[in-house]
Amino acid sequence: MAERAAPPPVRSDVKPSLPHDSALLHVTGTARYIDDEPESTDLLHLAFGQSTETHAAIVTIDLSAVRAAPGVVAVFTAADIPGHNDVSPVAHDDRLLADGEVLYRGQPVFLVAATSRGAARRAARLGKIEYAPRPALLTIADARAAASSIEPTQRMARGDAAAALDTAPHRRSGSFAMGGQDHFYLEGQIALARPGEDGQVHIASSTQHPSEVQHLVADLLGVTSADVTVEVRRMGGAFGGKETQAAPFAAAAALVAAKTGRPAKFCCDRDDDIVLTGKRHDFNVDYDVGFDDDGHILALSLRLASRCGATVDLSPAINDRAMFHADNSYWLPAVEIVSERLKTNTVSATAFRGFGGPQGMLAIERVVDVVAASLARDPIDVRIANLYGPGRDVTPYGMTITDNIAPALIARLRRDSDYDARRAAVHGFNARHRVLKKGIALAPVKFGISFTTTHLNQAGALVHVYADGSIQVNHGGTEMGQGLYIKVAQVVADVFAVSASAIRITATRTDKVPNTSATAASSGADLNGMAAFEAARTIRDRLAGVAASIGSCEPDTVRFTAAGIVAGVETIPFATLCRKAHLARVSLSSTGFYATPHIAYDRAAHRGRPFYYFAYGAACAEVVVDTLTGEHRVLAVDILHDVGRSLNPAIDLGQIEGGFVQGQGWLTTEELVFADDGRLLTHSPATYKIPTAADRPDRLSIALWDGENVEPTINRSKAVGEPPFMLAQCVLSALGEAVAATVPDRRAFPPLDAPATPEAILRAIAAHCA
Repeated sequence: MAERAAPPPVRSDVKPSLPHDSALLHVTGTARYIDDEPESTDLLHLAFGQSTETHAAIVTIDLSAVRAAPGVVAVFTAADIPGHNDVSPVAHDDRLLADGEVLYRGQPVFLVAATSRGAARRAARLGKIEYAPRPALLTIADARAAASSIEPTQRMARGDAAAALDTAPHRRSGSFAMGGQDHFYLEGQIALARPGEDGQVHIASSTQHPSEVQHLVADLLGVTSADVTVEVRRMGGAFGGKETQAAPFAAAAALVAAKTGRPAKFCCDRDDDIVLTGKRHDFNVDYDVGFDDDGHILALSLRLASRCGATVDLSPAINDRAMFHADNSYWLPAVEIVSERLKTNTVSATAFRGFGGPQGMLAIERVVDVVAASLARDPIDVRIANLYGPGRDVTPYGMTITDNIAPALIARLRRDSDYDARRAAVHGFNARHRVLKKGIALAPVKFGISFTTTHLNQAGALVHVYADGSIQVNHGGTEMGQGLYIKVAQVVADVFAVSASAIRITATRTDKVPNTSATAASSGADLNGMAAFEAARTIRDRLAGVAASIGSCEPDTVRFTAAGIVAGVETIPFATLCRKAHLARVSLSSTGFYATPHIAYDRAAHRGRPFYYFAYGAACAEVVVDTLTGEHRVLAVDILHDVGRSLNPAIDLGQIEGGFVQGQGWLTTEELVFADDGRLLTHSPATYKIPTAADRPDRLSIALWDGENVEPTINRSKAVGEPPFMLAQCVLSALGEAVAATVPDRRAFPPLDAPATPEAILRAIAAHCA
């Protein structure tokens, strides 16, 4: 467990630290996931037959050996799909099964249904496909040279950056790269489809977006959405990787169930999962920055180029968010941000925690580090000099910042982490040691909260109060381990003044709450918490009317308390009041709906208010690097993070810790390597290195900022899912500082790419020392 600094005294309206609703089930192994469901004797197991070419036309397909393989019951190709062969979120360019050509190595070409998982996987390797290879584009450079993109290059600007660059007292330019990242959720992609009567199908899916799975499956089967029910009780992790990427597996299971009349399960093998599913977008960044003697950024030209993969997926919105966050917490008076969205013959990149925000934020943090190194100034002073403030409070996309706590938050962390004394000690250490070099960095985070696609900012909920006083809650949010269910349960419990243990949380189902948005964009608690609150409040008002008739008082004087409902001189137990309401024929069920207010964005002009509010944070990291091997160690991390009035401090602290370590993995150990022929070489735990307990900082201290949201969110809380991920950017800055210490008098920041693997660190040392 992390060392966590004792949080400051909090007001009584901050909610208690209740355990995750499934915590006991998790640690005792009794939490049921899809693969724990009992298997019927007629269950079929599925596997994809995958492409062995990176980009090619399909000439012929011979599946006779597949059909003859032991255990095989059925084999399907694109021709067997009754509706539209489409599992894409927006652009209708993602095929469930390849039709005519393959766009990346590993793309599904056919589908095998067999009596066991092993039989399906073995048979899937027996397909004989003749290809006519076509030129393949694998890298950002390849796609750029071929002018291959998924949409036109986008531009966001303010002022005349080119002119301001020409007149700036100092000017620096350069480039660096940051890699992608695999989600590596503990529960792989899985779906279980059961056929119903009259063409209906029920799907248990490990997905963040049950409504999208429902709509895509219905379209693929040629039925209506009302004929398809998707259910999600919990996921064993997702991180964005089950927002769009769960759809092919659910659609495959539904297709087999519809075609055979038998239940079908697709439990994807880990190696296949990594090959088949999208990753975080990797980026190349080019910058040209002008600044003055005090480190104020006067002009910036920033070019962000991302590898989007073979299809559109969510790349437009992800790259838009990278542009939104290319300012992080800094005022940029003259700025041009250009975003290239490049199409390659690799598996399509997709949503990942931060949704492009980390890539944009890392770009500006590198620029700040370059400015500080050029002036031989402490980077934290340059960061503070460029923070948003009065008269400098409008983003490059025209949104006015009204909740800027970054200056105060940074000042407090600087004091509490003893940054200045530690930086002096780091310099002393480096002067005494030739091989080992230390670095320290403190960096802020400002992350916009809302879906940048405006219509997604809505949620629904369904609350039932039963005659015995028990309460059942359902909403459109999905539980992937982040604690959404317990937070929403606490919201509902507060409305009725009952214990959260009195709330029965039920699985997310499309036949209970329809047309929901994905649980993503860190908005799960904001949206679903408010929707559940509205539903519960409607029932509470009805109960208040019943209580008022009993207590001979006005309904607006009725109070719900832990001791019971106080109406006049009467105190009525909650269960008693519910029974009386039922007998009085008062409805104890209600839906609730919430749509985030005050947001609008003109994408064509890249202007507007895409976010309801910002979440802030800052982290200080101290590292040590072995300059002979390139290996490093994160010695200490101090975090101060803003969650507003926390709905559940224990859950929020866990999210901050987990997000930081995952971000550290992206920036230090997790490397995606493609061979020249398009094969993904890092496709298993043996070759892809997620952070482990050994990579966790030796000392990790986390504290919550004692503030509240300026916007009227549920309990004035703030989102916590994605913003902590970006706190880890201070680790890369600290590693750069350590590499720079190899030539301490050189006024340049090392060209350190991410992930900062030992090889990358050695390359940066060599370049810095050249």
